[in-house]
Amino acid sequence: MINLSMYRGQKLWWWIATWFGAGKSPIVSGTVGSLAALPFAYVIQITMGSWALFMAAVALFFIGCWASEKFVRHYGKEDPGEIVVDEVAAQWLLLSVLFPTWQSYLVGFILFRIFDIVKPWPVYLADRKVKGGFGVMLDDILAAFYPILLYAVLIIESVLFDSQHLLQPVISFLIGSYVP
Repeated sequence: MINLSMYRGQKLWWWIATWFGAGKSPIVSGTVGSLAALPFAYVIQITMGSWALFMAAVALFFIGCWASEKFVRHYGKEDPGEIVVDEVAAQWLLLSVLFPTWQSYLVGFILFRIFDIVKPWPVYLADRKVKGGFGVMLDDILAAFYPILLYAVLIIESVLFDSQHLLQPVISFLIGSYVP
């Protein structure tokens, strides 16, 4: 258990960059940050819709750039593990195109973590070449586009090749009991 009382007096940018302390997890802070994004995403998506979650992701990207830049400058480390607002913004972006069900959130979470850890091109390039708060945020946003593209390809493929019946079990799983 993390004792957050020792972080009293921290600046607003610190709380945002660490996503209210989730980034201080002693192990797998990126995964903890991604998990911490889910309940916020769900509440936004259920109460205000997917478009609101998308807009929240965009807003959090810019706020995260600011908070991450402050964090990086203050502590003198490039992309430290304590910064997890990048995972939160990226998860929200991905989840904004999925159904608000535990199944979709689970698949989205797993796929995002895979692409964030593996860092295929251009995620790897952004991670290595783009510095500062913008660089901290950019590689995770790019990693979120891989599952989004995978999702889009599945939908387009099912329409173009009239294979909805083949994807029906997958779609049924992702939708779960969701009723808009």
